[in-house]
Amino acid sequence: MWRSRLKLIGGFFLTAILCAPAWGANTARPGTLNYVEGQASIDTQPLTAKSVGSAELGPGQSLITEKGKAEILLTPGVFLRLDDNSSVKMIAPGLTNTELTVEKGRAMVEVANIHRENDLRISEDGVTTQLVKNGVYDFDADRAQVRVFDGKALVQEGDRQVEVKGGHEVNLNAGGEMKAQKFDKKSYEDDFYRWASLRSSYLAEANVEVARTYVGGGPGWFGPGWYWDPWFGAYTFVPGDGIFYSPFGWGFYSPFWVYRAPVVVYSAPYYRHFGPGYHYWSSGGGAIRAPARGFHPGSRVGAPRVSGGFRGGANFHGGVRR
Repeated sequence: MWRSRLKLIGGFFLTAILCAPAWGANTARPGTLNYVEGQASIDTQPLTAKSVGSAELGPGQSLITEKGKAEILLTPGVFLRLDDNSSVKMIAPGLTNTELTVEKGRAMVEVANIHRENDLRISEDGVTTQLVKNGVYDFDADRAQVRVFDGKALVQEGDRQVEVKGGHEVNLNAGGEMKAQKFDKKSYEDDFYRWASLRSSYLAEANVEVARTYVGGGPGWFGPGWYWDPWFGAYTFVPGDGIFYSPFGWGFYSPFWVYRAPVVVYSAPYYRHFGPGYHYWSSGGGAIRAPARGFHPGSRVGAPRVSGGFRGGANFHGGVRR
């Protein structure tokens, strides 16, 4: 029984290595496919799990979903996720000039790290939105709406411009002067929002695994950027220093701070999952529920099974502990 399980795990790991970039490869560019489920394509080229890490959305190409979802990488620390029956076109895939157009359906952008040099823009229905702060941004082309859960954006159409902060939205079809209006965040935390948060949690877990392979900036460390984790079959963001909180509350650790990430001793067979505020490890007949102190600012719980961890607060600037 144990041997068969070990063979299964070993076979999965070997397949991941052979079919994907090398562990830690820092080669992803804006537009790289990082996840796909269900029916999706780049123009007319169908996408499968084997496309992850290799397929890229080039200038003028569209990422299209039917009954399915997809995730692509933009600049390091920025993820774009596409809902069912949606389409987004790449306009410019540069590191300092990144622009896409939401053609139909819904797209959500998670910005965990952005610099002044980044010019990150999402167009919708002829209106351009520049993302200027870390946050979660929702673009609904079918309803002609731009919604900012957290962060700050500049929405511009011709000579009209409006600043949109967290908890506010803009209706692009309102006519006249564009106005930012408040909205109830909880009422929009639907299946797509929860799926995006779940994806963020998986990538945060992958970050901890990858960052620990370069503790203190060891061999193979090339600085901040995208790093491949074969266990998750995806790229994750690894910052150059400190700990960055994603807008969903998950933590991205640098190799110099990953020692503060929660650690739990477990034995195979096991299953790990990052739930809101907690990690779950299942080992044999029981599950261990341990507070993920490093992943949610303000957490004050202790856990004898967890080493490291800290609470967010006054020592954080822009999501980074210094």
